Amino acid sequence: MHRPDKRLGQHFLVDTRVVQQIVAAIRPQPDQHLVEIGPGQGALTLPLLQAAGALHAIELDANLIPYLQTQCANQGRLQVHHADALYFAYHQLASHPLRLAGNLPYNISTPLIFHLLSQRQVIQDMHFMLQQEVVARMAARPGSRTYGRLSVMVQDACQVEVLFDIHPAAFHPPPRVMSSFVRLIPEPAKYPAGHQQVFGQIVAQAFTQRRKTLRNSLKSRLTAEHIRQAGVTPQARAEDLSTTEYHRLTEQYLLNKGCCTP
Repeated sequence: MHRPDKRLGQHFLVDTRVVQQIVAAIRPQPDQHLVEIGPGQGALTLPLLQAAGALHAIELDANLIPYLQTQCANQGRLQVHHADALYFAYHQLASHPLRLAGNLPYNISTPLIFHLLSQRQVIQDMHFMLQQEVVARMAARPGSRTYGRLSVMVQDACQVEVLFDIHPAAFHPPPRVMSSFVRLIPEPAKYPAGHQQVFGQIVAQAFTQRRKTLRNSLKSRLTAEHIRQAGVTPQARAEDLSTTEYHRLTEQYLLNKGCCTP
């Protein structure tokens, strides 16, 4: 067994029952374009490959690649990309919509999710094991303590379905936290690219100073009157707003761009 590398946040899935549960949730089919992020020692790689017949795997640890290739020999067409998933250009694999899956390293999970959202136009769906707290933030509703920038950006781009929790004992070594398995189904962008870019900036700015009211946290972009014109209370805070309300603020900013101090 490969020794887990703490620097890479490696926690290998070893519980075969959990593997079966995950594969059943993904339902891989022949001729689908599957991509596994962080295959590790291949617990998911082999059943996914056997079901789909072909699989791309993104693995940063070069020491694991020969082991993976040996484990999966003659089981299907496995192409391992020695690369950092955080910077990988997934669109280069997208002759057809991609189905992504994996046990994501917890230490890079949030920036990795944002990277994947930026390429969601080539992604059919995503099935990931993540820290339970991160999944809870993805699915959080406005007004809750866990609702934040990640919640808004993920829910704006995807349908979010929390499928089941996974105990630390399912991994080697066991992480110190519970994990959850989540399904993300990207949706077409509702607005032009320029609007989406500003939307992301406004959401980020609001949550950077989340304890301030919007009239204070967004004052460099929107006046209190512009916030009212968007149908939002200037005294509201970042966690009070839905994705729709953030889009209305974005529309107001684009209509009145340049009105406020940069």
